[in-house]
Amino acid sequence: MRAQAMSEPDHSPIRFDVIGFDLDGTLLDTAPDIAHALNHALMLAGRPALPLEEIRPMIGGGAKKLLAKALGDGKRVPARELEPLYERLLTHYRANIAVETRAFDGMERALDALAARGIKLGVATNKLEALAVDLLDQIGLKNRFSAIVGGDTLGTDRAKPLPDMLNHLAHLCGGKSMAFVGDSAFDVKAAQAAGMPAIAVSFGYPGMPVDALGADRIIDHYDELVPALAAL
Repeated sequence: MRAQAMSEPDHSPIRFDVIGFDLDGTLLDTAPDIAHALNHALMLAGRPALPLEEIRPMIGGGAKKLLAKALGDGKRVPARELEPLYERLLTHYRANIAVETRAFDGMERALDALAARGIKLGVATNKLEALAVDLLDQIGLKNRFSAIVGGDTLGTDRAKPLPDMLNHLAHLCGGKSMAFVGDSAFDVKAAQAAGMPAIAVSFGYPGMPVDALGADRIIDHYDELVPALAAL
């Protein structure tokens, strides 16, 4: 179900005391900087660069899975080939993490509206925790969030779509009831497994039709987030 945009401040009650967010494709359009790092690794492997629009729907499972997809074309990539290139990808990305990355329109206004209600905000991303913290710091958003959980915080075997990261985020934020906002099947499945409502943004990197994700609500702009949460 798609939410309606706010034409004026929405004061409808929201029953959640924590709202969790995915990072890539949800809070921030990180695809250009991720694409540059991926193509740097592909160049080192003697592979042709991929266009941004081909990379965008591949994002969501973390950088190692992204690189494996790009290298393997559906086939398993041996660790001896993957690991050195993964380290080179990370080195490039760390040095260029916030060059072209931008916040999605209306996102900060939506965070302001939630914070004004006393709702705690958190991030659960399959991006490595140190990278997520560094990126949010460089963009000027880190202090808005009570907790930031990365794909390696609990170990890579507990990343989304498993519920562990979302449950951990809710615990760190001291929340009794949390909803999660994301853009992909990783996010929606993790929320469902954790017993949390899921809101999907249509402007991220879903890798499939956003209506097929199974989210409780879909928003096309951040101005629709507060009404969508109030409707859950």
